[in-house]
Amino acid sequence: MTGFIFLDKPEGITSFTAVNKTRRLLGIKKAGHTGTLDPMATGVLPIMLGGATRFSQYLPVHDKEYRAKILLGTITDTLDTTGEILEKREVNVSDEELNDTVMSFKGDIKQLPPMYSAVSKDGVRLYKLARQGIEIERELRDVTIHSLEIVKGLENNEFILDVSCSAGTYIRSLAADIGEKLGCGAVISGLRRTFANGISIERTVTLDEIEKAVEKGTADKLIAPCDEMLGTYPAVQVTAKQAFYFSNGGTLDLDRVKDKENVGICRVKSPEGKLVGLGKIDREKGMLEVEKILVY
Repeated sequence: MTGFIFLDKPEGITSFTAVNKTRRLLGIKKAGHTGTLDPMATGVLPIMLGGATRFSQYLPVHDKEYRAKILLGTITDTLDTTGEILEKREVNVSDEELNDTVMSFKGDIKQLPPMYSAVSKDGVRLYKLARQGIEIERELRDVTIHSLEIVKGLENNEFILDVSCSAGTYIRSLAADIGEKLGCGAVISGLRRTFANGISIERTVTLDEIEKAVEKGTADKLIAPCDEMLGTYPAVQVTAKQAFYFSNGGTLDLDRVKDKENVGICRVKSPEGKLVGLGKIDREKGMLEVEKILVY
C-alpha cells in the first residue's frame, strides 16, 4: 500500500503514536507523517504510506491554518495547559484591547521557537533538553501570519482564534506573545489544525473510520496517490521502455523525451499516466536524471 492518508489526529497522543496506530490498522510496515502535531492538538496529519515515505523531503511547503483556544492569565513552561504553571496573573482586558493586540501580530513577525518543540540544536531536539530542565538560547525565526480572526470573544478568560500562517509558525509562541503584550500572559488550551500540506480538515478521516474501512475491505479508497501530493512539480511523460529504464535507475537522454519545456525536478509518468518517480532535468548535460524512484 503506497500513497497518503489524511488523518484527523485525536487529542492525547503524539504524532508518532498516531502514525503507528494507522500503520497497524492498515497492516503495512512503513509509514511516516509530514508535520508534527503536539499531543494535545488535533486535526490534519498527512501520513505517508509505504513507498510514499521516500518523498517526504520533496513535498511542497504549504501555509497552515489552525483554530486555537487561548487562555489568558496563565504562564506555563510548555506554553500550553499541559505544562507546569509558572505564574498566574490577573486579567483585565477589554474586547477592544484584545482585538487590537491580536491583530497587531498580522503580517511578517519574528518568533522564538518554544523549548518544548521538535527544533534541533546541535543535533538534539529542544524538547529533550527541556525535559532535563535545560533551557538554551534560540534564534528568532521569520514567520508570516496571513490572517487572524477572533471567532469567539473572551469568556472565563478564554477566547478562540482562527489563524492562517506560514509553515514553521508556532501557535503556542503566538499565544504567549499575545499574552505578553496584553501583560497578563497566555497559553494554548486547545488547538486544532484545519489545513496543512494543501489538505483541509474536511478530507481527513479518524482512526475509527480507518478501522471500519479495513473491516469492510474499502481502506484503499481512503488512500491518495503520491502523484496528487507531488502535483506542484511539472509532469514529463515517457515511453514504456523509458519508464522501465528510469524505474531501474537509468538516466534518460533529453533528445528522446517529448516534454522538453520543463526544468529542474519533475514528475516522470508512464504512457498510462502512472507515476514512475521524480526526475531532474539537466539541460547542460542534456539528461533527465533520476531524483527518486517510486517503489509501490
